[in-house]
Amino acid sequence: MSEDVDLPENHPRYESLLTRHRIEAGVDRGITSRQGLIAQGRGEAFDYLLGERTIDSADAAERAAAAYLLSAEHAVVSVNGNAAALVPGELVELSEVTGAALEVNLFNRTEKRIEAIADYLREHGATDVKGLTADGRIPGLDHERAKVDADGIGAADVVLVPLEDGDRAEALGEMGKTELVVDLNPRSRSAEVATVPIIDNIIRAIPTITEHARDLRGDPDAQQAAIDAFDADSALTEAERTIREGDLE
Repeated sequence: MSEDVDLPENHPRYESLLTRHRIEAGVDRGITSRQGLIAQGRGEAFDYLLGERTIDSADAAERAAAAYLLSAEHAVVSVNGNAAALVPGELVELSEVTGAALEVNLFNRTEKRIEAIADYLREHGATDVKGLTADGRIPGLDHERAKVDADGIGAADVVLVPLEDGDRAEALGEMGKTELVVDLNPRSRSAEVATVPIIDNIIRAIPTITEHARDLRGDPDAQQAAIDAFDADSALTEAERTIREGDLE
């Protein structure tokens, strides 16, 4: 998707406007559902209240997430339409640095959208994209989003699920998987059931996780220290406090 849009880079809302354009372009391309537009707007509201920055607890969560991905037996990054539209190249880079597989998984699943997202990730450098086989299921879900690749999310011990819906996040947790969730709402079910809730904008979170992974790669002791240092309840509390008490400019 082209970034050739008439947006002055000195506009105070440049990043926000660019993000909106990417989601809109994703809808036009068939990657993002129309419901994704609503989800993006809701998340943007929380980001505004957070000050559109990565707070300290989110950075600690991103470091812990990197450590979990690096130390996993079989890590998978779940990719939905909004994630693909917003950070396709960043997701591919994260996969390359951590060794985690990429798997397309959609709430509003159609084979056409699955193929479109997989093709888009390949355009950004992905060599292997899962999600097309859909020969496994997440127990307890009746919707299309229950479909997963048996050798992907189905077999994963660690799953990064950006922009996830709550009941699927709960179901993945009940399967015993370590869940790393990117969600700007600290009170969402997804964030509350996550092993590592990352309360940050995905456009900042994914590159930061990758940066931490580069730093932690090859150092199991440092990876374990990052995991041990992170406390999910404290992270959620800090994020909610920031939203409630933060100064808006």
